[in-house]
Amino acid sequence: MTLNKTVSIRARYWIVLLGFLLCSPLWAEQWKLLGPNGGDARSLAYDPKDPAHIFLGTSTGSIFVSTDGGQVWSNFAHLGSGDDYVLDHILIDPKNTATIFVSAWNVEDTKSGDVFRSLDEGKTWAPLPGMHDKSIRALAMAASDSKVLVSGSLDGVYRSQDAGESWQRISPLNHPELKNIESLAIDPQDPNVIYAGTWHLAWKTTDGGLTWRHINQGMIDDSDVFSIIVDPTNPANVYASACSGIYKSENAGELFRKIQGIPFSARRTRILRGDPSNPSVVYAGTTQGLWKTANAGKTWKQITNSEIVVNDVLIDPRNSSRLLLATDRGGVMQSDNGGLSFSSSNHGYTHRYVTAILADVKNPDTIFVGLANDREWGGVFSFRDRGAWQQKSAGLGGRDVFALKQTPNGTLIAGTNHGIFVLDRDGHTWRPSNDIKAKKSPIQRAAKTKLLDPPSVTDALMNARVNDIDIASNRWLVATSAGLFTSMDAGSTWNGGPVLGRSDFVSAHSAGSLLVAATHTEILLSGDEGTNWQLARLPAQLSSIRGLTITPDAEVFIASREGAFRSSNSGKTWERISNGLPQTDLSFIAYDDSAKALLATSLSTGVIFRSDDGGRSWQSGPDSGYPLRRIAVAHGRLVAATPFDGVIIQQ
Repeated sequence: MTLNKTVSIRARYWIVLLGFLLCSPLWAEQWKLLGPNGGDARSLAYDPKDPAHIFLGTSTGSIFVSTDGGQVWSNFAHLGSGDDYVLDHILIDPKNTATIFVSAWNVEDTKSGDVFRSLDEGKTWAPLPGMHDKSIRALAMAASDSKVLVSGSLDGVYRSQDAGESWQRISPLNHPELKNIESLAIDPQDPNVIYAGTWHLAWKTTDGGLTWRHINQGMIDDSDVFSIIVDPTNPANVYASACSGIYKSENAGELFRKIQGIPFSARRTRILRGDPSNPSVVYAGTTQGLWKTANAGKTWKQITNSEIVVNDVLIDPRNSSRLLLATDRGGVMQSDNGGLSFSSSNHGYTHRYVTAILADVKNPDTIFVGLANDREWGGVFSFRDRGAWQQKSAGLGGRDVFALKQTPNGTLIAGTNHGIFVLDRDGHTWRPSNDIKAKKSPIQRAAKTKLLDPPSVTDALMNARVNDIDIASNRWLVATSAGLFTSMDAGSTWNGGPVLGRSDFVSAHSAGSLLVAATHTEILLSGDEGTNWQLARLPAQLSSIRGLTITPDAEVFIASREGAFRSSNSGKTWERISNGLPQTDLSFIAYDDSAKALLATSLSTGVIFRSDDGGRSWQSGPDSGYPLRRIAVAHGRLVAATPFDGVIIQQ
C-alpha cells in the first residue's frame, strides 16, 4: 500500500479518480484491512491435530484464524446475518478436526442465538436446527465421546449424542432455578455426569439429565457461576468461578470451599483453564487480570495488569509455557514463559470501532483515526505510509473519541465522551479545552434560549459527549449531548448550551452564515450564524437521523435510517433521495471539497455512493465487502470505517 507523496500527485489523482468513479469496473479495486490492530477478543480454540492452527471468536459474529500459533491472524468466517452474535465457545472434534462447533447468542435480542457447525474445516457453516433461536451461553464436548455435546441456553440444558444432528432437552421444562445456563462441564470419564452453572449457583446430573440436584454447599448463595472445569486426572476435583469468587470441590461438587488469595474486586472470573500437562496449574481469567495457581488452588498470584479483562485462556498443549489470552480492548495477548510476561499478538486482528477518519493537512502520507470503546487501548491513532499505527492518546485519560478535526496549522481537535481536547502540531499530550474562563459571545445567541453562565458553559462542555465538530474560518462549532457550543478563538473560550430546548445534538455543520444542527429526530437551522434558530419541519417517515452535511451552495443533506433527504431552501421543504441511494440504513453522507462531490455509505452494503450533481443522482462505487459507517478521502485514497473491523483502504 502506498499513499501519494506530494500535492501535485494528489491533484493528478483527482483527475484520474473522477474517471474511475464513472466506470464501475475500475471502482472494484481490492480493499485492504488497515487497522488499527486489536480490540475485543472473546474466545480461543486450537486444532487438536495442529495446535498452531487457532480460531478466534469475536462479539460481532466474526471468526479469525491463525496458522502460526497466534502470531498472525486473518479474517476467516462470519456467522449470522448481522454483527450481533457473541461467539463465546469454539469446539473442534479431536477425532475429526474438520468438524467445528461454535455457540452464539444475540447481543441485540438476548433471548436468541444458535449453535453453528462446520463439517469442512470452517469453509461452510450451518446453524443446527435443534438449537436455532436459542440464546446459547455454554457449550461442552465430552472428552470420552466427541459425539456427545451439551448446550446451555437461557431456557435450560440440551444434549446431542450424534454430533449435533439432534438435540434433547435434559433439564426440566420451565424449571424455576435450572435455567439461564452460563457454564457447562462434562466429567472427562463419564459423559452422563454433567455440571451446569447458572445465574444462581450450580447443578449436577449423574444420569444424563434424568435427575438433577443443586450443588451449592459452601458457595455464597448469590453467585453467578461463569465457568466450571473438572480435573481430567481426578474428576473429584472440580473448580467453579462465580461473582463471589473461585470455589474448589474435592468430592465432585458435594462440598465447595472458597479459594483464598484472589481479591474481592477480581471476583468476576469469566474463565477457568487447567494446564493439560499439570493439573496443579490453573489459570483464572477475571475482570481484573489473569491469576495463576501452581499448587491446585492453595495460593494464587496475579500475573497480568489488573486493567486487563480476560475472556478466555488458551494453553499450548505442546508447550504449556505458551499462553494466549482473549481480552477486552487489548485483543490477543501472548506469553512464552508461563505468564511471567505478556505482549500483544494482534497482527492482522482488527476489531475496532472507528468513529472518525482524518487526513493530515500537513503530511500527505499520514491519516488519523478516532476510536471508541477501547479505553486506554484506544483514543487517537495515526498511520503513516509504509509504517505502522502509532497511538497518540496521552492526556485523553482513556476517553472515547467521537469526532476528530484539524485546523489549517495542523492542530488536532478531538471530541470525546467528556469534552473537547486539543493536540498541538508535533505535540505529545492532549490538553483539555477548559483551562480558560469561558465568556459569552453575542454571535452565538439563540432565540428563546437562555445562555448559561460562563463557568457553567465550560463545565457543561467538558462533561458532555462531543459528537461532531465543524471548523469554518475562525469559528468552531460542536454538537454535544449538552447542546451546541461555539468558540471564536480556537477553543480558548466557549459559549453555548441547549438550543430551543434541545440539548442532545449528534451533528452540526455550517456554510457561510447558515448553521444546521441535528438531534436524533430533529433539525435546527440558523441563517444568521447562530443568532436565531428555527426548527425544521421534517418528513413524517424520517425518525432516526445519523448525520448531515451542507454543500457550498447551502443545500442540506440528511443521512438517516430511512435513507437520505435533501433541502434546497434552508429546511423549509425536504425531498427523499431515491435516485441511486439505498432507501434504508444510510449511515453517512458528506460533501468532499477535494472532489467537489457528495459521498455516502450504508450499513446494509459495502458499496460507496457518489454524486457529482449536488445529490440529484448517485452512482454506485466500489463494493468494499464490509458494511460501512463513514467514508473519507485521504490524499488520493478512499478510506472507510467499518462497524467493528477498523479501517479499510482502497489499494
